[in-house]
Amino acid sequence: MLRLTEVKLPLDHPEDAIRAAILKKLQISPDALIQFTIFKRSFDARKREQSLVYILDVETTQDSRLLQRFTKDPHIKPTPDMGYRVVAQAPANLTQRPIIIGTGPCGMFAGLMLAQMGFRPLILERGKAVRDRTVDTFGFWRKKGLNPESNAQFGEGGAGTFSDGKLYSQVSDPQYYGRKVLTELVNAGASPEILYINKPHIGTFKLVKIVENIRNTIEALGGEIRFQNRVVDLLLEDHQVRGVVLASGEEIHSDHVVLAVGHSARDTFQMLHERGVYIEAKPFSIGFRIEHPQSLIDRCRFGVHAGHPLLGAADYKLVHHCQNGRSVYSFCMCPGGLVVAAASEPGRVVTNGMSQYTRNEPNANSAIVVGITPADYPGHPLAGIELQRHLEERAFTLGGGTYEAPGQLVGDFLAGRPSTALGTVQPSYTPGVHLGDLSHSLPDYAIAALREAIPAFDQKINGFAMHDAVLTGIETRTSSPIRIKRGDDGHSINTKGLYPAGEGAGYAGGILSAGIDGIKTAEAVALSILKSSGFKSSGLKSLATPNSAVQDNLFLH
Repeated sequence: MLRLTEVKLPLDHPEDAIRAAILKKLQISPDALIQFTIFKRSFDARKREQSLVYILDVETTQDSRLLQRFTKDPHIKPTPDMGYRVVAQAPANLTQRPIIIGTGPCGMFAGLMLAQMGFRPLILERGKAVRDRTVDTFGFWRKKGLNPESNAQFGEGGAGTFSDGKLYSQVSDPQYYGRKVLTELVNAGASPEILYINKPHIGTFKLVKIVENIRNTIEALGGEIRFQNRVVDLLLEDHQVRGVVLASGEEIHSDHVVLAVGHSARDTFQMLHERGVYIEAKPFSIGFRIEHPQSLIDRCRFGVHAGHPLLGAADYKLVHHCQNGRSVYSFCMCPGGLVVAAASEPGRVVTNGMSQYTRNEPNANSAIVVGITPADYPGHPLAGIELQRHLEERAFTLGGGTYEAPGQLVGDFLAGRPSTALGTVQPSYTPGVHLGDLSHSLPDYAIAALREAIPAFDQKINGFAMHDAVLTGIETRTSSPIRIKRGDDGHSINTKGLYPAGEGAGYAGGILSAGIDGIKTAEAVALSILKSSGFKSSGLKSLATPNSAVQDNLFLH
């Protein structure tokens, strides 16, 4: 097959325009075209004549001849092989099951891959199954109290369940693991459009059913998932994992434990640190959520095409480098979405963003955050967690001590005065927003950077600094504040058999990259089990350090 790139067509092109464009590009007759599929569709808004841009996979009766004919055309190449092939199959005499801690995207895909290879993984989740978890999370948003073990951070599906469900990443993916993630999501009930639209997303309500379906597949393949089973300790022997200890006191033995706990499992990080597992501090970001009318963002991004059903709600991506050396950027932008309460510990306030599939809420929201490094929180490896907790406690107090979030109008924030009344933009955060002065919620350097960046963003999106736009505090969990370092074989660098993985361990920055890391980790576990069983294997990709593109995704999302 052939892959055609940069095929541009008008936004409202007729249904047969793609076929016509293929025939024209390849200079072939209609009977020579066997079939085609859309690999990617994006929208180019950079020029006055805005257009759709396609990447197409095409099969003709003349593929070989056409490749020779267009050998110098960079937009006509062979279609790459994107099919996924398992690296191993479980031996018949498998005596131990690999353990996975956590059912976020990383743990879920690690479990799915191990199940597909026949290793019958045991997956332990501290929170509840996704529907029960949804009841608890929505209950907290309705002021019915916080359950520290079942909330926007903990439970089946991980933190990504209560988000926009974005499925794009800047991670380098030459092996097409991301395609495997998307394909499995479609198999579990996601719309097939996520395979080809430029910035696919699922939305919270759809994710709930998809997560359940993936769980059912894992169980049908011999895997087991146990909810409300919190791991409180590791069983270690000469720096080798031998199993885990649950809060109930139960010990479960295994020489292969995948750690996919997400970025908010602070008690687990403390336990690992005390047990001597190597952990290092890493950069993360802090800031606020900002809300504008979605119609404003649509007009700025799409112009006369704002509201077009094919385009949906517009998003944005912004970055500004400040005079004080800090970088401020937009993160986890949620078109037509909500700002949500994402606390997982009593007496602390944390915000996040969420959208449904339709993205039809009146406001657009995004985090605008300031990058910070371990130099800002020197000391031991968990010092970043201490800073997060300190800021979240301060936000709880500024919000009135009821899990309402502190808020301020953008115009008042820039002018340095407290807000006393809302304007035209109504904040979406529940349990509610308590207006006041956000300058006391973050370190001075962060406040100064944000006050410089917001007017700079207004130069790119006219109206970004509108007086009535609402800031809601605070956003502290953009990524994990630690990295649990691993080697080329996927093991912790000083604890054999422990596989740090996903966002919590510092190796992913969203649903897609976490799913990719889960697949790679599952491969490492499978090959290690085969090796320990006396089978020879090869082909493991290096898992030593996060790809630089993943780092970019964490801090320039």
